Amino acid sequence: MRDTVLVPSSAPAVSPAPSSAPAPGRTPLDPRFAEYRRTGDRRIRNALIEDHRWLATHCARRFERSGEPLDDLVQVATLGLLKAIERFDPAFGNAFSTFAVPTMTGELRRHFRDRTWHVHVPRRAKDLYQTVTHVIDELTQALGRSPSVPEIAEHVGVSPEDALEALEVNTAYRGVPLLTDNEDDPDAERYGADDRGYDVADTRMTVHSLLAVLSDERERAIVRMRFVDGMTQSQIGARLGVSQVQVSRLLRTSLDRMRAQLVARAARQPLDGV
Repeated sequence: MRDTVLVPSSAPAVSPAPSSAPAPGRTPLDPRFAEYRRTGDRRIRNALIEDHRWLATHCARRFERSGEPLDDLVQVATLGLLKAIERFDPAFGNAFSTFAVPTMTGELRRHFRDRTWHVHVPRRAKDLYQTVTHVIDELTQALGRSPSVPEIAEHVGVSPEDALEALEVNTAYRGVPLLTDNEDDPDAERYGADDRGYDVADTRMTVHSLLAVLSDERERAIVRMRFVDGMTQSQIGARLGVSQVQVSRLLRTSLDRMRAQLVARAARQPLDGV
């Protein structure tokens, strides 16, 4: 007869030893995160930033069609990456990318909300503009045409006036330059004009500073009347009782002396940064 071995009921159950191996399909967590959280070593932080910079580029490319330069977006996303590394707690056992991507995306959205508007717009108007923009895309696909303002307002749950105001906010996101130099379209509308007064004022200051070079009062008077008062040589000749040829000769001689003084001043002036 086979002997039967009895196990005392008081004997503790044997549990399997806990395994440190990651769950199937999960990437092992980089031990440097725990080391950085424990020590705060910036060299570890910088190494983590370099190794995960691709995540910042990935998030920035999602906003690439927004009109902002990609390099600027990558810089903003990298700032979000830095914040994610600073705040990440590996003790929760989550993947770093799961925590970092929303952090970087939020940083990019704040950048668009606070930094890219050319005209100051209230926060409520910005948020409503974002909502209306998404609603327009949804309704366009559903209706097969561009939705009307009342349809947008009804879908968002605001008044038609508020919906229209949100649509007008778009003009504040990208400003229109007052001066446009479009070589491809020379007939393009210009919203301003060059102010020639600045050039005239600069010329007058230069002329006044160089008049001391001229010793003859008549020479100084001719230069003033020509370049400060804007008189023609014929008008100057009639004022002084001399011919236009004489005015032209005296003016040329005076300008040569003033030009020589101006060149001498430029030669004595040190270059910037030297």
